[in-house]
Amino acid sequence: MGPTSEFSRRDLIKRAVAAGLVAVPAMSVLSACASGDSGDGKQVDKGQKSAKNPLAVNESAPLDVVIFDGGFGQQYAKDAEAEFTKAFPKATVKHSATQKIQSTLQPRFNGGTPPDLIDNSGAEQMDMGTLVGKKQLTDLNALLDAPSFDDPGKKVRDTLRPGVVEMGQFDGEETWILYYAYTVYGVWYSRTNLEKLGAQYPETWDDMLKVCEAAKKKGIAGWTYAGKYPYYLPFSLYPFIAKIGGVEVLKKIDNLEPNAWKDPAVKAAFEAYYELYKKGYILQGTPGLTHIESQTAWNEGKALFIPNGSWVENESKQTTPKDFRMAVGAPSGLDKSDKMPFGTLWASGGEPFIVPKNAKNPQGGMELLRTMLGKKSSQNFIKSVSSLTSLNGGTEGLVLPSGLASSQEALAKAGKNVVNPRIQDWYVALQKEKIGVGALGEMMAGRLTPDEAISKIQKYADDTAKDDSVKKYKHK
Repeated sequence: MGPTSEFSRRDLIKRAVAAGLVAVPAMSVLSACASGDSGDGKQVDKGQKSAKNPLAVNESAPLDVVIFDGGFGQQYAKDAEAEFTKAFPKATVKHSATQKIQSTLQPRFNGGTPPDLIDNSGAEQMDMGTLVGKKQLTDLNALLDAPSFDDPGKKVRDTLRPGVVEMGQFDGEETWILYYAYTVYGVWYSRTNLEKLGAQYPETWDDMLKVCEAAKKKGIAGWTYAGKYPYYLPFSLYPFIAKIGGVEVLKKIDNLEPNAWKDPAVKAAFEAYYELYKKGYILQGTPGLTHIESQTAWNEGKALFIPNGSWVENESKQTTPKDFRMAVGAPSGLDKSDKMPFGTLWASGGEPFIVPKNAKNPQGGMELLRTMLGKKSSQNFIKSVSSLTSLNGGTEGLVLPSGLASSQEALAKAGKNVVNPRIQDWYVALQKEKIGVGALGEMMAGRLTPDEAISKIQKYADDTAKDDSVKKYKHK
């Protein structure tokens, strides 16, 4: 997911999200990609492989790049492209940016002339599972096995944060996606605004309700969220489910197992969130708000908490007060029977980059990614958009803004208790349109009860499991 002005945040996606109302239906993605093998196969000749050119880039071949213009903007990519052209001065880079990845690139996939590198994020993200299933992507293991940009003694794969490579794999050893950002999801808040209430971030649900009640008495809402894009709600809801019932509950959901959504942990989490609605702790009008509008209301102190990803610091910076002291909290615990400790949170790769199978210059696309994963480009990204990258470390010597520093603290506290739901990567339409818009959004607006929402989601998941046109994936 990357973020949007994202998501796909992505992405899932991941990042990352929300440039339009809902994702384009999966069937249109199938039609967009199924005919992509009709390309003429005229890839540029490879260049001379050397220590400075380990991927054998053709030094004079043009490079075609399309970036999702969401919460992270596009300047970080332009800066990396400038580094690329320093290394290959005879090459030219065609840089394009859009929030409509699917509709912009569908004709190019159909015609067999896709770009060389795509930041496949946002509400119009192309369905990753379909792209993989239809064999539309280049295996990135050549990039991962190449020497890293800064240390030729290390492979690129050995410089990445844990889990990033695995996220790009589906049902084999091939790696189809490189998630560039590293996103911390959770419940975001202002330390300043909590202190004004004499409160600290609540570690239990009872304390969460007490804080929300105290805020309500001051005319402040407890929560808001992207009501028009309610697939933001899982950013805190999914790790809450895992905390209550254990990570296996999320794996069963990802695997589309029968009755996975009827697990007691799901019911408990849904009922807790529904209580926010029932007690009047949701900012009035939230179901009609975009992600930007909800973030602005939160920045203005109209609500204390918002489920989001770490791109929010950059995306909302124009409306964030200087003394806001942005921070992220892991989901509050339900009770003492929770299977996982407080601090459990969702963190994973975001902003998914892909190299299409029919790209004219796949080596160039992978080399630009290798450049982006160097310390210089990585720190440029961190400084300019207040987000971590998938390069492990990379923050040395940097003064981090409040939200990003909080993300680092949350990761350190979580330790091994980091979950990574894959449903948003494997089944984009199911996650966004059906679970998000069709059920969670309806429940949080009071139009469905938790039991009704669970039944509806379970049917959505069962229908997807039975749909032979949708390629299925499983946790190994």
